[in-house]
Amino acid sequence: MKIRAAVLQEIGRERPYTHTQPLVIEELELSPPGDNEVLVQIKAAGLCHSDLSVIDGNRPRPVPMALGHEAAGVVKAVGRGVTDLAEGDHVVAVFVPSCGHCEPCAEGRPALCEPGAQANNAGTLVGGGYRLKRADGTPVSHHLGVSAFADHAVVSRDSLVKIDPRLPLRHAALFGCAVLTGVGAAINSAGIRAGQTVAVIGLGGVGLNSVLGALVAGASEVIAIDLDDDKLALAEELGASRTFNSAAADCVEQVREATRGGVDCAIEMAGSEKALEFAYRITRRGGLTVTGGLAHPDRKVAIQQVSLVAEERTLRGSYVGSCVPVRDVGRYVALFQQGRLPVDKLLSRVLTLDEINDGFEQLAAGQAVRQVVEFE
Repeated sequence: MKIRAAVLQEIGRERPYTHTQPLVIEELELSPPGDNEVLVQIKAAGLCHSDLSVIDGNRPRPVPMALGHEAAGVVKAVGRGVTDLAEGDHVVAVFVPSCGHCEPCAEGRPALCEPGAQANNAGTLVGGGYRLKRADGTPVSHHLGVSAFADHAVVSRDSLVKIDPRLPLRHAALFGCAVLTGVGAAINSAGIRAGQTVAVIGLGGVGLNSVLGALVAGASEVIAIDLDDDKLALAEELGASRTFNSAAADCVEQVREATRGGVDCAIEMAGSEKALEFAYRITRRGGLTVTGGLAHPDRKVAIQQVSLVAEERTLRGSYVGSCVPVRDVGRYVALFQQGRLPVDKLLSRVLTLDEINDGFEQLAAGQAVRQVVEFE
């Protein structure tokens, strides 16, 4: 079938993206779903820094590539072997397919699925090969197994989670990345316990979800830190107990003084080595520093090695919030429906597909928390 999709032609075009137009809306040919695959009519797809990092070259991927990985939609058809989804089901796409058989999957760590990572790096589906091509037959790479900036997508069954159809799809899209990654970092990776003090550094869509996750987990104090005063104000609206603008030269000292020597857990979601060093410095003796920000692969972090030992500190990475999507998506949706996880407040703007380059310019400029492309 023919679809409309946003295709990245080349990596590293200069900003502003509104003018340079790195994404081109093209008509592509989409193959029908193969074994263990599903045809999904995309209804909403979020703009995320993981997409932006491909556009700006921080995380190079094979081009041409149809971008988009945070999405929700409706099942239109299923391939052979898919017995637990049917036409009309509502689904959320997860950007790491989990095969269920490799060692990480068997250990209950599907975010680290090895076949999933190999396929994502190659720009193919986990079942192998491409389902997208141009009119001349040129294959178009898949982004993280989803390619959601399109009206339809063929994805692996292992990339989908069935959801409650009462959940608005523009909100459901956020659960596939921003919510899983941010809330999961607080609940799963950090294992926040009731009464602990928590700081979140970097208040994009994922970071603000970490604020929400820390609150749901019962943190006694949640401190929000960013360079942008508007995002700090939003964090306060969501329930953060204190905010600090990290542009202040003595911000580390301010936080440590306010928390009597540092927080129990600091979560870095800015995707910057400087932000991670900041997070480590405001973590107390015996505390935990978690990072879910994806910096450029060449970036290095400088920390005082002896402090890891003498202060029994822990530094931990978090990918996809250390989540088990088939377990956690439903749990987080239920919290949203109960009013305890107000992720709808993070939605800055709803776009059409034709406005996508302007949306990424807004994201790159730090002027939006979460934007969603909505399809009719």
